[in-house]
Amino acid sequence: MSIPASLSVALKEWASVCHALETGRQILLLRKGGIHETAGEFELEHPEFLLFPTYLHQNIRMLKASEHAAFTPLSAEPEKITLSALGVATDIIRLGSRRQMDALDDAHIWTPPLIDMRFAYRPENPLYLLLVRAYVLSQAVTIDNTPDYAGCKSWVPLTQAIDTTGATPAITDGDYERRKDVIMERIA
Repeated sequence: MSIPASLSVALKEWASVCHALETGRQILLLRKGGIHETAGEFELEHPEFLLFPTYLHQNIRMLKASEHAAFTPLSAEPEKITLSALGVATDIIRLGSRRQMDALDDAHIWTPPLIDMRFAYRPENPLYLLLVRAYVLSQAVTIDNTPDYAGCKSWVPLTQAIDTTGATPAITDGDYERRKDVIMERIA
């Protein structure tokens, strides 16, 4: 899979989840916003994006105990953010039931209360499972966390493009495809 030579948009996500993607612990994201319908199909506004770690709304109780050691508690967003990975959404799956996520319990870092919260938030809107192929940047980039990046929004247009040349997959192509196949089989 080829990735762009640079990216200028980032997806805000809990730092713990960014770490899980970057280290290959998981290949999943959950989203209700940022998806729109084009030609009868659902698509992401930006299928290729940098991972923008956020800290303020992370909740250690919403993460499995195995992930607590990597948790960074902060009472405010830091003045600088380090971008070290990018993601490419390979698949978007509309979840029809909570049981589908139960079948994927070993494939993510979230606790059941987080999954319940995602389903319950704006229940009139469907919940989507994104399968994300993560790549580690050849060199992490630290940027100022400006007021333009603040707030509850998924997408952050960056003031300058970030070079992604030389980014390496977090997991092998074969491992990604195997894990993707298992996920698709479990939620079918």
